[in-house]
Amino acid sequence: METVEIKGILRKEIGKKSSKKLRKEENVPCVMYGGKDIIHFHALEKGLKKLIFTPRVFLVKLSIDGKEHNAILQDVQFHPVTDRIIHLDFKEISFDSEVIINLPVKLEGAAIGVKDGGRLRLRRRKLKVKGLPEKFPDFLNIDINDMEIGDALKVGELNFDGLTLLDPHRSMVVAVASSRIAKGMEETIFEEEEVVEEVEEGEEGEVTDEATDKETDSKAETGKDSKPEGDRKPEK
Repeated sequence: METVEIKGILRKEIGKKSSKKLRKEENVPCVMYGGKDIIHFHALEKGLKKLIFTPRVFLVKLSIDGKEHNAILQDVQFHPVTDRIIHLDFKEISFDSEVIINLPVKLEGAAIGVKDGGRLRLRRRKLKVKGLPEKFPDFLNIDINDMEIGDALKVGELNFDGLTLLDPHRSMVVAVASSRIAKGMEETIFEEEEVVEEVEEGEEGEVTDEATDKETDSKAETGKDSKPEGDRKPEK
């Protein structure tokens, strides 16, 4: 896994007023935990963009006032309006201890099912893994060449050297669905996904009510209910 170097400066003051001042100077307040002490520092916003605005995950070498730390990015906070980076959380790590991290998934090859008209569905773009930092790849490569229409790969079917997958084993990662499959069958194929698109109950109710209204209107137009013509009395 590639390493990104970030230079930081220890914060002399902590608090909202100090953080606001740092942001005006185009710095980002940061905190690093996981080591002996919690370290509060700030870094230039410009130098952090290469770490944030990318689908990739990096190991981070933090140089804070000349002292180096190995870390991973744990959390990013953005401004709700401008989307500027307003705070970062780092976790200090040791190369001798296992670390939990989310790594991006990369699909390799061309699925047979897609060539036959199916649709490829990537359900998880990242997977949570545990392992030594030296074992972390840039991407978790998954070969999809042999996948046919209706095939699906779940977490429990994957294996990566030196890494333990922590997501639920039945969680679906990638699947090939038929482009002609009925919606109900499609939902059955993906019923074990962690996030399932649900049909609103109100939609079913509206259909039922509409059918009932049409039946009522039909009876009202005839003016008569269910008596057959043979049972009706002739008019005098």
